[in-house]
Amino acid sequence: MAAHESWGKTDDRSARTAKARQAADERFLALADGDLKRAESLRKAHYKRMVLKSIAARKAKAAARQAAGDGAA
Repeated sequence: MAAHESWGKTDDRSARTAKARQAADERFLALADGDLKRAESLRKAHYKRMVLKSIAARKAKAAARQAAGDGAA
């Protein structure tokens, strides 16, 4: 609830998350030894990996619900 209230009071969401985005960009750049193209590829791979994990988690949750007899998928 507090997080929703905080975001509700935030005028510039982009500015609020700028430091985190910059840190992520710097992390990928460091992993790529300063090569911008490699850093971009590493970033894309990271987010695609997250998507696959999310899909797997949703499927597992749906399967667990179905196995429990809930029927809601």
